[in-house]
Amino acid sequence: MASNTSSPDGTAPEETNGSAGDLDSAGASSEPDADRPDVSNVLLVTIDSLRADAIAPYDGDRHSPVLQGLADGGTVFDNAFATGNWTPFSFPSILASEPVFARNGDIGVRGAETLASVLSDAGFATAGFNAANGFLTSHWGYPEGFDEFEPFVTSVGSSRYSRYLAAHPTVEAWIQLATSPIRRLGSKFRGESDDRPFLDASRMFDVEDAATGFIDDTDDPFFLWVHYMDTHTPYVPAPRYIREVSDGIVGTHRMLHAHTRTSLGWEVGERTLRELRTLYQATVRQVDASVGRLLDALDAAGIADETAIVVAGDHGEEFQEHGHLAHYPKLYDELISVPLIVNAPGADGGRRVTEHVGLDAVPPTVADLLGVDAPDDWRGESAVPAVRGEGALDDDPVVSVTVRGEEVTEQPIPRSMADGDLLVSVRDAEWTYIENVDEETVELYHRPSDPTQQTDLSADPTEEQRAVIERFAPIAAAHAAELRERGAESAAAGGEGDEVDADLEARLEALGYR
Repeated sequence: MASNTSSPDGTAPEETNGSAGDLDSAGASSEPDADRPDVSNVLLVTIDSLRADAIAPYDGDRHSPVLQGLADGGTVFDNAFATGNWTPFSFPSILASEPVFARNGDIGVRGAETLASVLSDAGFATAGFNAANGFLTSHWGYPEGFDEFEPFVTSVGSSRYSRYLAAHPTVEAWIQLATSPIRRLGSKFRGESDDRPFLDASRMFDVEDAATGFIDDTDDPFFLWVHYMDTHTPYVPAPRYIREVSDGIVGTHRMLHAHTRTSLGWEVGERTLRELRTLYQATVRQVDASVGRLLDALDAAGIADETAIVVAGDHGEEFQEHGHLAHYPKLYDELISVPLIVNAPGADGGRRVTEHVGLDAVPPTVADLLGVDAPDDWRGESAVPAVRGEGALDDDPVVSVTVRGEEVTEQPIPRSMADGDLLVSVRDAEWTYIENVDEETVELYHRPSDPTQQTDLSADPTEEQRAVIERFAPIAAAHAAELRERGAESAAAGGEGDEVDADLEARLEALGYR
């Protein structure tokens, strides 16, 4: 397949990483495993800011029928955890199975053995489509290994009008409200649905159309990654999805009220918080419907029964559980507990896995599904044995990190360890340990009895709690020491700066990252 890799700065397409029949460094063939009977393709769906309890497989009160169907036919991981509180701290694990900062001290994957590069070397066609998250671009190495890669960042910044609307959700909400009756009447007259937003500010349809085109045009076994941004702030769903998750009540006014109050910095009371949650759930349903259309494309192409689907959130979202909205630098469950669903041909459906797992398991799991060996440098372990009911996950705790400035809401959002204090959390299926490594403070929470982590047990621990602290503290310390060592090595070697071009910076600012 010809390379069609593009980058947001308009540079030339990158070279593809290999073709079928290449030899790996040990001289062994890296052809896809001919004995693999069930899976020829993998579709990896990542959804920005998607907390676990936002979808039906984790909360029966939620309305996400497509994701529920994937869960019913696949495996749900009840204790899946992100390795960071926001996209650039989490995605090195999702696409390169390594912690952020752990290789060269920065937040990208430049120089890593990414999932796409490993699969490309093994002969799979690869494509990645990102709905304009500026952190998942060529600046941080994410096109590596993809035959086709499009972040849709330049399309956001291509006009002052679209850039303005992307950064001003209240204005967009007013436009949607004003035009909604006309669009609905026109859709009814044409016999069409009204599920398409008036403005595709989230780039959902760009991603969906590109992914569908790749499915239609690709004859080889493939790895396809799509990343949705609808559930990231600001929440601007199509009106029909607001109605769908709010008992049929016309709810566009909720978007206006909530966005007006938050954009003006007014106090967020219970009514506004309910409205924001409703908007968030509507964006979840909007993505859910889009995933359904991708599944339809697989079915239309005749490859649904040989394609595995992996769905994950890259991190969660806070709704004032610890005093804020969105995803500021914290390591509590509303930001770290994420959905992970694997629907694989040949595996029994309806399986629930209660052991804890980190998102660094995604690359080895995808590679294992496709019969490709994982590189030694990858940190995670394949979850395929658990998916197929052939074995349990390992019991290593999941480590997550964030960097916090003097104020939790301080801008710019940290992009390196030099931007503030390093916080490290260590989790298993029951306990959460959080340490501010620089301030030398710790927190301990027992999630079964305190699911929202409001009661810190570290001040006066029982014997059992002290044993947990003593078990987790060395893990946090070792992780922090590794990150700082790599960061120091990179700085001493004159590591690359983190300057970004104007279009990319504009998109980051539109998402709230200044």
